Amino acid sequence: MRIHARRFEVIRRCFVTAGVVTVLMIMVLAPIHVAGQGQSAAAKPNGTAAKAYTPPRTQDGHPDFQGFWTNGSYTPLQRPDGVTKAFYTQEEATKIEQQAFDFESGEAEPGTVADVHYDRTQFGVDRSVAGYVSNLRTSIIVDPPNGKLPPLSAEGQKRAAEREAARKGRGLWDSAQTAPMGARCIILERTGPPMLAGNYNNGYQFVQTPGYVTILVEMLHNARIIPIDGRSPLPGGVRQWTGSSRGRWEGDTLVVETANFNGKYPIQGSSEKMRLTERFTRTGAEMIRYQFTVDDPGTWTRPWSGEIPMRKSTGPMFEHACHEGNYDLRNLLTTARVLEKKAADEAAKKGSR
Repeated sequence: MRIHARRFEVIRRCFVTAGVVTVLMIMVLAPIHVAGQGQSAAAKPNGTAAKAYTPPRTQDGHPDFQGFWTNGSYTPLQRPDGVTKAFYTQEEATKIEQQAFDFESGEAEPGTVADVHYDRTQFGVDRSVAGYVSNLRTSIIVDPPNGKLPPLSAEGQKRAAEREAARKGRGLWDSAQTAPMGARCIILERTGPPMLAGNYNNGYQFVQTPGYVTILVEMLHNARIIPIDGRSPLPGGVRQWTGSSRGRWEGDTLVVETANFNGKYPIQGSSEKMRLTERFTRTGAEMIRYQFTVDDPGTWTRPWSGEIPMRKSTGPMFEHACHEGNYDLRNLLTTARVLEKKAADEAAKKGSR
């Protein structure tokens, strides 16, 4: 009853809060528990064989991914410290997800500072409202087997040290240029590749034509336009924020290879040398298995791979016009200047004593 009451409160707020109309479109979606999603199609956690699925087809005969999907999940990228197994039991996963659900839904008194800070449903479509995919995996990373990122290469260590030294020489909010890319409304991890979920607005729309697959990303409203017509990759000197992608079909799996990153938006500290391979496979009427492998010798000593289940969602997907209401960046920079002035004034007072 508590959860239903909370959802009623969310509905009430939607009628008085601009920019969260999307919540109404998918409020009725309940979390779907899919035991063992994210594993290979060959087996489930108990070792039984998974039932084969025949996906619907587009007019040109390829699997049809078109529609709206979400990769919202409470599974972390890296396995938590102290956890030594690849899969939770269903009971363990349910408990962890419920704790995260309670925190994300907000247990504070409506209208208080704590409520506004933690209740993302006031300004977005978070996992507790839009539904999520229950995943027994303890981490998105499936290789290395320990569920952790590989050790940094020598080049990766050098670049990490340089970043740390640069941070010490300036504040995060010294200027718009030093602020995170997401705060500047340039790019977020939801776009990828790899496409990693955030705390809210984890929607994707797939559109297919004979020569392209396009993935429209809800958060920041970026579109990944992936040619699947066999064209050659871009020249090595042409670098882009999200790299250059080329797709092909391997049976019923869409394989996308991406290179030519500019290194300005590093994924977990990646470099412009990163090469990424993604695999999209429909495993059910409402499920896609999304797999990816990151190969970046400029950052890590070995490639690493992850796996994320995606669940069918409900459209339409409204534009996330980040720049139009980006008071966040202005307020953060303004606050930083106020704090700096306060610190300078206090230092001056101490100096005059």
